Amino acid sequence: MDLIEKITTKLLKISFFVLFSFFEVQSQVKVFTIDEAINAAISGNRDILIAKMNIRKADASVGEAFGYALPSVNLSANFAHFLGKPKTPFPDFGALLGNATYSILFDEGVLPRDENKFKPVGYALQSFALSNSYETQVQVKQTLFNSAVFRGIGASQIYLDLSKEEYNRILASTILNVKRAFCSVLLTKELLQITNESYLNAQENLKNVRALLSQGLVSEFDALQAEVNVENIKPVIQQMENTMKSAKDGLKVVMGMDQKEEIDVAGELLYTKEEIPEESDAVLNALAGNHGIKSLQMKMDVDDAFIDLDRAEYWPSIYAFGNYTYAGSSDEWNFQNYSSSMVGVTLSMNLFMGHQTKNRVEQSTITMQQTEQQLNLLKDFITTEVKAKLNELKRVEQNIEAQERNINVAKRAYDIALVRYNEGTGNQLEVQNADFGLRQARTNRLQSVYDYIIASSSLDELLGTIDKKYFQPESTE
Repeated sequence: MDLIEKITTKLLKISFFVLFSFFEVQSQVKVFTIDEAINAAISGNRDILIAKMNIRKADASVGEAFGYALPSVNLSANFAHFLGKPKTPFPDFGALLGNATYSILFDEGVLPRDENKFKPVGYALQSFALSNSYETQVQVKQTLFNSAVFRGIGASQIYLDLSKEEYNRILASTILNVKRAFCSVLLTKELLQITNESYLNAQENLKNVRALLSQGLVSEFDALQAEVNVENIKPVIQQMENTMKSAKDGLKVVMGMDQKEEIDVAGELLYTKEEIPEESDAVLNALAGNHGIKSLQMKMDVDDAFIDLDRAEYWPSIYAFGNYTYAGSSDEWNFQNYSSSMVGVTLSMNLFMGHQTKNRVEQSTITMQQTEQQLNLLKDFITTEVKAKLNELKRVEQNIEAQERNINVAKRAYDIALVRYNEGTGNQLEVQNADFGLRQARTNRLQSVYDYIIASSSLDELLGTIDKKYFQPESTE
């Protein structure tokens, strides 16, 4: 009895340890709904993070552009001490002074004139600099007229608007990618569930066949067929499990998560019939609301602003300035200080720069024309894609309705095949074919529901319709 109690106690401890370990692992798996996955992607997706940085960068460029129109104030100061004073060749002051003195004395008759007293005046190296000097200066400069400055302010604001619209485009694309990846995980999970159910059916069928075999009611060949059918489903399950792991890894990439993290998804693929818009209305809405088209339209505005910036070099620039200077110099640190101040206006204008401005304007114009062609190409592509998605939605919608009926028929056929086999009027091939038909019918419907959801989401992305709950204005400031 003691031995049994010890074994029982040990088994209980092992069971508790296994359960605790299981729940600990389970607690580390992050389960996401579709909204949680989208919000996680908005917070962690690298493309969105880069787009947010571009908005902040563009906002800073607006402030910089305004700064060029504001006055600039500069303070400068310097101190210098000569280790060796600079010298300049200059007429000999000693000879000049002596000659001037003798000339006065001779002219006043104080001394009798003697030409030998006059010395030739040559050049000697002399220094006129003091050892120490300093200077401080405050300078103010204000733009009165500069076409490039004023047009640059407008261009920077357009660029900011472009950055925000580009963020919307990337946001819409990311939401579509998350939905596609999320639904791929759901699809794989449900396909795995269908395969597991088929595997359970095959096992149950094998169990019944073996029971009938033991009673001599069926042949050994039927039992072998049933066993082969069970073994054939196992690799399919393993393949589906690997596919689900790859789908989860793809979802983590879109969400910007570490690949080492374990995740799962909550929900199921549900078919909700939606009203399919008219083709002409959908095309018009896409051309007006698609974020890619809006981005290129704003890109054209930016290109046009750059043309104006290049043309601004033809116009003159006028600046007002003023400065105040305080300085001093000395040999023995007893500085002689002085101050000065000045105000004025400067005008500068380009008269000729080798046709550089003309060629820059031409390059900017060509860039704008290229953007216009890209915009027209994108409009044609969007129009084609909208029509294709509408046709796909109509096709899949019809398929789903037919497949729902097909599942009921396949289920009925499988039940009949089991009854026929148990009654001895059917065979294993009928059971296997009916099981495969049921599995295929459920798989086809599930794939069609997935296609319908993705086509509908793709159409929303083409139309530029983003649910406002996914916007995070505070994160784009």
